[in-house]
Amino acid sequence: MPGMNVAKKNNSGSSGPAKIHNLQSEVNYRTRLQEICNKIYAAINLDEILIDLKDQIISLFRAQRMTVYVVDGIKRELVSRFKSGNEISEIRIPISTSSIAGNCAFKQKLINIKDVYNEIELADIDPELKFDSSWDRKTGFVTRQVLAFPIIYQKFLLGAIQLINSKDGSAFTTTDEKSVMELAKILGIALYNQKRISRTRATKFDYLLENHILTQKELNLGISKARDQKVPIENILMQEFKISKKDIGKSLSRYYKVPFIEYNIKMPIPGALLHGIKVPFMRSNFWVPLKEEENWVTIVLDNPHDLQKIDEIKALFPGRKIKFCVALRKDILDYISLFTQDEKELAAIDEILFQLQEEADEIEEGESVYDEQDSAVVQLVNKIILDAHAREASDIHIEPYPGKRNTQVRLRVDGLCYVYQTIPYNYKNAVISRIKIMSDLDISERRKPQDGKIKFRKYGGKNIELRVATVPTQGGLEDVVMRLLASGEPIQLDKIGFSKRNYENFLNAIVKPYGLILVCGPTGSGKTTTLHSALGYINKTETKIWTAEDPVEITQPGLRQVQVQPKIGYDFAAAMRSFLRADPDVIMVGEMRDKETTHIGIEASLTGHLVLSTLHTNSASERI
Repeated sequence: MPGMNVAKKNNSGSSGPAKIHNLQSEVNYRTRLQEICNKIYAAINLDEILIDLKDQIISLFRAQRMTVYVVDGIKRELVSRFKSGNEISEIRIPISTSSIAGNCAFKQKLINIKDVYNEIELADIDPELKFDSSWDRKTGFVTRQVLAFPIIYQKFLLGAIQLINSKDGSAFTTTDEKSVMELAKILGIALYNQKRISRTRATKFDYLLENHILTQKELNLGISKARDQKVPIENILMQEFKISKKDIGKSLSRYYKVPFIEYNIKMPIPGALLHGIKVPFMRSNFWVPLKEEENWVTIVLDNPHDLQKIDEIKALFPGRKIKFCVALRKDILDYISLFTQDEKELAAIDEILFQLQEEADEIEEGESVYDEQDSAVVQLVNKIILDAHAREASDIHIEPYPGKRNTQVRLRVDGLCYVYQTIPYNYKNAVISRIKIMSDLDISERRKPQDGKIKFRKYGGKNIELRVATVPTQGGLEDVVMRLLASGEPIQLDKIGFSKRNYENFLNAIVKPYGLILVCGPTGSGKTTTLHSALGYINKTETKIWTAEDPVEITQPGLRQVQVQPKIGYDFAAAMRSFLRADPDVIMVGEMRDKETTHIGIEASLTGHLVLSTLHTNSASERI
């Protein structure tokens, strides 16, 4: 190392070129040290800058490892605030003469040891000084040379810096000693400034610290891990320290003084706001427009204090009032994915709507120039179905309004409806007609309700089956409700979500050889799913089970499942009459919709058959 050569050689015996080389090496050494000190002095976050400068500091001193300790004033211990090894999460050493770092802090003197296992060398420094070899046994790392110096500011002991193992196996040089003293002085100033600033400066996680949700030690460790793994600190806090997103949101909201927004799959796609904004630009800068209400555009971003980012966003929405909110980076990326989901060549929703709007602005409603086979209309209906499926919606509601009010599209997720998107009013008839064509319904009939089905082929995936119902509404319009049909295997009965008492009662009912079981609830509440789980439990070789369904959503081997077809007169009542002639043990009927079906079901349950059926909540009491 150049610094060691300068310290060890006698320049008076060197040749001219050697002197010049040594001088250049010393200047280079001093320049590198000064750069490190300047960066530490100017750093806002000491932990982050030490991680960044770790390799530079170790290289300068030709060392293998470095540890920076800070003083725990309550326990009178040195605690590792930064260390380059990962075998042990934290090191705590008493400030006393018994250990190397503790001794240098206690006596506030430099210690330079060539071999920590040489007891004579240790005794020459201090008779009480010992090296705890258990650290080496725990980690598998062998310690030899140690250079330690206290970190002091204006006679206040703040910590210690320790360098371990010179790479060439020799002792640390006098030049290294001078350099570590200078480095410790800068660290002392930085530690003191951070303590002083922390008393007055708010931080992102003050709420967590003040409410004892997180300790300062855990926060420091989280910062270090986040820096090493190159992930947001919030990820580490949630994954490793089990801090809830809600608590982190409160802390961020208080710090940035703006609302905190969590990811919500039900958020409508802000198609008009997204037009013209590049997705990679939003992803790389972690922001996304969320909604527009009363001329206020809500923007969610990861750092509302980033003035440059704020200015760039404002430039994209000239003349509009903007409300900023904060969110976690992952939630922002999830929103971007939700808003910009594409299926191969299918355009994004904002592009389709923009295309429709441009055409709609040119033509009045009365001019019937819109065709249900129009490319944009086809793409729009396809996109609505695909997005509803991706959001795990149970129903899609297309709701046109009279006049020039735009058509509203709502999705039902987990039993609740929310607005997904609006469609230009000019296209309300074309969109309804397109859905009718896909459902094989009469597009000219607008006065009567119609029922149909759509088998929609998803790009690169399974088919999506939809049950379609049209309902005439005011102004000669029609509403359309599309039910996305679930398919697949039944859920195990013990996984359905019953309480222990209800599970036992339900189990006792379904294993009876006869009786009537009605499962009541609103649309999408899980009536059919519950019945199929029950059938899955009693589905044995010795039991003959018939089902009449409309449609057959869940299939099970061993069941004899029938799809009813009311249009040809084969309804639930007809199906049940045929079942009773086919020697059943158990009958499951999709729904008791009429008096005849109900009468047959009750008779069957009284004559040695187990009958299971669904019953919609709205009319359950009337039919019973």
